[in-house]
Amino acid sequence: MVKPFRFALQGRNFAERDAVIAMARQAEALGYEELYSADHIGAADPFAPLIVAAEATTHLRVGPLVLNNEFHQPALLARTAATVDRLTGGRLVLGIGTGYAQEEHDAIGMQLREPSARVDRFEESVTAIGALLDTGAAHLEGTHHQLDVDDLGVRPAQDHVPLLIGGYGRRVVGIAGRHADIFQFTGLTHGEGGQLSPGGFAIEQVRERANWLAASAGDRIDDIECSTLVQVTYVGADAAAEVKKTAERFGVSAHLIEETPFLLIGSLEEVVDKLERLREDVGISHVVVRDAEGFAPVVAALAGR
Repeated sequence: MVKPFRFALQGRNFAERDAVIAMARQAEALGYEELYSADHIGAADPFAPLIVAAEATTHLRVGPLVLNNEFHQPALLARTAATVDRLTGGRLVLGIGTGYAQEEHDAIGMQLREPSARVDRFEESVTAIGALLDTGAAHLEGTHHQLDVDDLGVRPAQDHVPLLIGGYGRRVVGIAGRHADIFQFTGLTHGEGGQLSPGGFAIEQVRERANWLAASAGDRIDDIECSTLVQVTYVGADAAAEVKKTAERFGVSAHLIEETPFLLIGSLEEVVDKLERLREDVGISHVVVRDAEGFAPVVAALAGR
C-alpha cells in the first residue's frame, strides 16, 4: 500500500530554550510533521526539550530518534514516555534502537553488551514498553528484565503511542516487523567499538531489509511506515560539487549517491523524482532530515502526496 509522504526534522540544539522554540516553530511552519531529538551522552536530555517544542507549536509531533535502549529500564522509560505524551497533548513518537557507542558507555561506566545480548534485551524492552504504554501493565520474566507492574500510574494521552524502531541487522528488522509503527532504515553501520561507516547505503541492502521487514510483519506490513534518516541533503541546481564532496567524505561512488535513500542531493526535480522512485521500490514515505530550510522545497512539493 502506497503511503503519503511525511517529513520530519532531527534537530541539533536542544540545550537552549529559545533555540528549541525557534527550531520547532520553523519546522512546523515549513510543513514538517515531527521534530526529533537524539539520545547521546554529552548532549541534552532526549525528552525534556520535547515538551518545550510541543508547547511552542500547535500540532508538531515530537520524539527521540532514537533512544539507546541500553541506557534505559523499560518501566521507567515507559513512565517518562507516558508523562511526556500527556504533557504534549498526545504528540509523542517513541523512537528506540539497540545502542552502539562504546565510548559513551565507557564515559559513564556502563557495560555495552555484545550485539546478540543487546538485541535480546531490546526485544524484551520493546515488548514491555508497548504493553505498559498500551495497557498500563506489564508482567515479564525475561533474561534481562523482570517486571510485575499492574499499574504504571500515568497513562498517555494517545490510545497508542507510535513506536519507531531504527536498525540494520536482521533480528532488529524482525523485531520492528512485529512491534513497530515506523521502521527506519539505517545506512550507517557499526564497526569495531561502534565506529560508524556507510556499510548499509547500497540500495540492494535496503531492498533486502525491506523484504526482511515484510516477512516478519506478515499481515501487519501495511500498518508499518518505512522511514529513512538522511545523512546529507542538498537541493539546488549546482549539486555536482556537493555530490563530489559527499562521495569523498563517505568513500562511496556517485552512482551509489544517485540510488541510496540516505543521501538526497540534486535539483528539486531530481530529489522529488528520487523519493518517488524510492517509495515505489522499498516503500519509504517517511523522510527525516537535518536541514529544515534547505530541504523545505521538497517538503512543499511532496508532503501529503
